[in-house]
Amino acid sequence: MRSAHILQQHAFDFWLARGAIALVAGLQLLVVNDLTLGPRWLAPAVEITMLVPLSIATAWTLERTRVASMDQHWHMIARYRRAIRAFALLLTAVVTAMNLEALVALVRALLHGAKGESGQSLLLDALNIWVTNVVVFALWFWNLDRGGPAIRSIADRHATDFLFPQMLPNCPTNLDWAPGFVDYLYLSFTNATAFSPTDTMPLTPRGKLLMMAEATISLLTVGLVAARAVNILA
Repeated sequence: MRSAHILQQHAFDFWLARGAIALVAGLQLLVVNDLTLGPRWLAPAVEITMLVPLSIATAWTLERTRVASMDQHWHMIARYRRAIRAFALLLTAVVTAMNLEALVALVRALLHGAKGESGQSLLLDALNIWVTNVVVFALWFWNLDRGGPAIRSIADRHATDFLFPQMLPNCPTNLDWAPGFVDYLYLSFTNATAFSPTDTMPLTPRGKLLMMAEATISLLTVGLVAARAVNILA
């Protein structure tokens, strides 16, 4: 039997992650300018369509986990968790692609001064893209580190992608500590604002590439916004 505290933390993290996708879909509906292929509602509709079955499967698996008592139950749950994680990664990839598409369109609009698009509205859209970028990479970090959220607190079979301060030998934190979604959201936010690691270090090539990609997107967005803001104020 797994500890009730671990199960409760897993459930909380899973629903935070699902809520993060819903937040991204809502942000995409607030985009002012035409920065996506097709109608504005298309990207959020695709994401919500994928999110609904993922949430149902998550709820079902969490309930099975709560009442599981035999090894065969855990083997079955492990199979479902692998499938859920694969689908969650696919959904995260879809959101990432759509946000990158919006960023490319924003860069084009800022550089070429697209007709009918005000500077203020483009700045708002840039902020929207930046926030989405933070949320999306938090999802990547959370889903990939040490094999994903379902097993990282109970198994060490996968390489550690990110070294949190609480994991250091001289840290007084409980030895059973494992990062949750909020920890990865904080990691993503600090990486996007500092453009480099802060208190949490990437240990694997995958972790380093992910942080480098997020910092590059953030730097590009912030740099273009700053240039546009100077142009508006001049």
